Amino acid sequence: MSSSWHRLQAVTVGGSVGEGLLLAALPLLAVSITTDPREVSLVNVVGQAPWLLFSLFAGVLIDRVRRTTVLAAAYAALAVAALTLALAGSTHLLGLGLLVGVAFVVTSAQVLGDGASGALVPELVGPDALAAANTRLQVINRGVVQFVVPPLTGVLLALGAGWPAWLAFLAAVTALLLARTIPSAAVTVTRRHPMRDIHEGLRYLVRTRLLRAITTAVAFGSFAASAGNAMLVLYATQVLHVDGIGYGVLLACMALGWIGCSFVVGRVVDRLGYAWSMRLAQLATVPAQVLIAVAPPSLVFVGVVVVLMTATTLVWNVCSQSSRQRFTPTALLGRVLTSHRALAWGLTPLGALAGGLVAAHFGLRAVWVMGAVIQAAALALVWRALSPDAFVHAARDLADGDLTNHEEDQQADR
Repeated sequence: MSSSWHRLQAVTVGGSVGEGLLLAALPLLAVSITTDPREVSLVNVVGQAPWLLFSLFAGVLIDRVRRTTVLAAAYAALAVAALTLALAGSTHLLGLGLLVGVAFVVTSAQVLGDGASGALVPELVGPDALAAANTRLQVINRGVVQFVVPPLTGVLLALGAGWPAWLAFLAAVTALLLARTIPSAAVTVTRRHPMRDIHEGLRYLVRTRLLRAITTAVAFGSFAASAGNAMLVLYATQVLHVDGIGYGVLLACMALGWIGCSFVVGRVVDRLGYAWSMRLAQLATVPAQVLIAVAPPSLVFVGVVVVLMTATTLVWNVCSQSSRQRFTPTALLGRVLTSHRALAWGLTPLGALAGGLVAAHFGLRAVWVMGAVIQAAALALVWRALSPDAFVHAARDLADGDLTNHEEDQQADR
């Protein structure tokens, strides 16, 4: 693989360290201000809103502006958010409103950064290396980085409220500088209205049956996962009775599943194929949610469940991202990737809100009962729609029909 691909990995390390420090610190700082589940969930609700509000417009930007420029802009925004939190934490000016605002900016940076890096991957690696490349980026984003960062965040917060944010600022600036060294393809200048571009990306995603089914399944899963993530810090402190470092260890268990699975995910996908890999990954999610809901107050037990659950999630994510990259024309890739996130991840604010309401009225364990029901509905969809034949038909449709339709659309726009 090229040196540009290695630099993209380095950028991802720097950016993910910055994001990981801030995202791990924000709920702990929120709990230090209030223990009301509804107020704690507000940080997640507002923090996840950019996936719904900005994803479609981010896709237009990624397809109209050089993708490394968008990547650098994302980490510039992350650096500003980290610096703001660092100054507030160091001067004892923290408040729930500030935490909500920082969470919003951090996720906005993720919307741009993840979309741009995902669209860059096919430029830097060949089609046969997509699964391996996506696995590597997934491990960096949610594996190695999160294995180190969450426990480190607890230690840094013990030293002072601003410490994690200062380190996040340095990591974001490093990612910004590295991103500017990666070459990327020039974009075609267009005078079309941005809404036409958004419509084109959405239409392609919705009209492609396989991609539409994947996006729908991810929407269910994102809602359930967001509800659990919003309440995880309270679950750790009130059900498992652990402190901030214990909460960081629980987050690190998520990363451990990604790291362990990363060594075998390529062989799993090669042996089972995309369809059966995704079916079995979704199947494993339902009992995992149930086990967390009924788990004894044991960090070890819940940690093992989380490791297994995140291992299967890596398999799903690699297949999901690679499918969008395989079955989407290059000129549409930024918009299709971000359209998927807008539709699939747009429910995460509602999921976080639902998690807070369910926990407040029915208890923390009920959040994972709700998650199990939702994931079971997603399983039914996945089992029906993501068959081996569906992937064959998607490849044929791309070659025979959708590419032609896309070219006709471009001619009509001219």
